[in-house]
Amino acid sequence: MSTARYRAFIAVAQQGSLSAAARSLGLSQPTISSQIATLERQSQIELFHRQGYRMSLTSAGHKLMTLAQKLLALESEAEFFLRDSGKLHQGELKIGAVGPFHVIEMVAAYRALHPGMQLSIRMGNSQQVLHDLENYSTDVAVLAGLYERPELVAREYARHSIILFAHVDHPLAQREQIDIAALHNQALLLRERGSTTRTAMEKALAAASVKPQLNLEIGSREAIREAVARGLGIGAVSEAEFIPDARFRPIRIAGDPASTTTYVYCMKERSDSLLVRSFWEAIEDRN
Repeated sequence: MSTARYRAFIAVAQQGSLSAAARSLGLSQPTISSQIATLERQSQIELFHRQGYRMSLTSAGHKLMTLAQKLLALESEAEFFLRDSGKLHQGELKIGAVGPFHVIEMVAAYRALHPGMQLSIRMGNSQQVLHDLENYSTDVAVLAGLYERPELVAREYARHSIILFAHVDHPLAQREQIDIAALHNQALLLRERGSTTRTAMEKALAAASVKPQLNLEIGSREAIREAVARGLGIGAVSEAEFIPDARFRPIRIAGDPASTTTYVYCMKERSDSLLVRSFWEAIEDRN
């Protein structure tokens, strides 16, 4: 069966309509419609729910989506091999990441070795980045924290201590380092549940039997910075992610009891692929 039909299927699933899918692929809407109709007729399975012009995947369509993305990823690998005799002179590497820290230096290292390759970065939270990887929307993923799943391969890239930062007028801002016990009853600003920084901090606080005030949960690093700037509490961040600012003072925690680790992931079945191996080799050279 032609992979063009799978490309059309994926485009409709991602764009939500035949017209949008046609525009994204540079094809006519009748062509896309015919390809989807052929898929459904040959399989005798309804792949999409239709509500006017809008189309959404059925349960069978969701299952096919993963297989179709996997098929196209393997097709891309074959094209790389046949076209370049095992060398990457052109093509695209898709990277998923939870934040710009580390991934940009990885991209720079890769670009230095493979200047002809196109690179794209899809940002999202941990769940979205893993979903994209497992559904073959990306080739590799950069995440803070270890996710032990049988279908994934993870390699440690960097480990960083978590530090605090406070407004310059905060009493603790006058000290370069504090014991974790100094956080008892202090207003501590943390990310949403599931954040690796929050998880590491809560574990360190529990081990030291320290109970800060955790009455404000914030969903982004940028929002935490603004909350600290307005005197709403103390922020916690990986030292690699701390951005100096005249409004703040960084504060280390004695003994560095909390840390985060950045890992690079790929699907296990693609760990030996030319594309993924080229990324491993580039970032290993960087380290």
